[in-house]
Amino acid sequence: MGIVAVDLFITLDGVYQAPGGPEEDPSDGFEYGGWQAPYFDDESGAVIGAGIDRLDALLLGRKTYDIFADYWPKHTDTPIGAKFEEVPKFVASRTLTDPTWARTTVVTDIAAEIPAIKERFEEIHVIGSGALARSLLAADLVDRLNLYLYPIVFGAGKRLFDTGTVPAAFSLAQQPIAFPKGAVSLVYERAGVPVTGIQIDE
Repeated sequence: MGIVAVDLFITLDGVYQAPGGPEEDPSDGFEYGGWQAPYFDDESGAVIGAGIDRLDALLLGRKTYDIFADYWPKHTDTPIGAKFEEVPKFVASRTLTDPTWARTTVVTDIAAEIPAIKERFEEIHVIGSGALARSLLAADLVDRLNLYLYPIVFGAGKRLFDTGTVPAAFSLAQQPIAFPKGAVSLVYERAGVPVTGIQIDE
């Protein structure tokens, strides 16, 4: 059985919206698109690249899929572009019927279809796709969180853990990695339900 890993660039206050570019997602008046760029360094790039290199299937929400499908097929001469072109891709959508990106399959019911996909692949990565990630968390289908935490807050924007989040516990799967410009790599694995309070034996 493989795993579903969510790869997300996230701020200290939990915002994942539009890290890549100014026009990526200005919905709800979000003004800070491209916030990841000032914190990028060779060290974080190497860790992010290594994570992408491990995946053998890609699972995306529709909005992220459309962005990737427009960009990455034009950049197959790069390691990331070549990897994305090579692996099977799955897009969660109830409206997309004829995806144009090679090796793409549409998933219409994640609760029903993702377990079978996990049987076929070792590491299925969800990149970005916050709404899909929340749905996967709610269905208890996320095995690993690969979070890249950045030292910035906005006070507004789309958040991974928002109202309606299903309670869950995670355990630290590897030592955090701090990067020169202040970002931190955190890897957590699913660890059942939350435990509260401490039992003290008398």
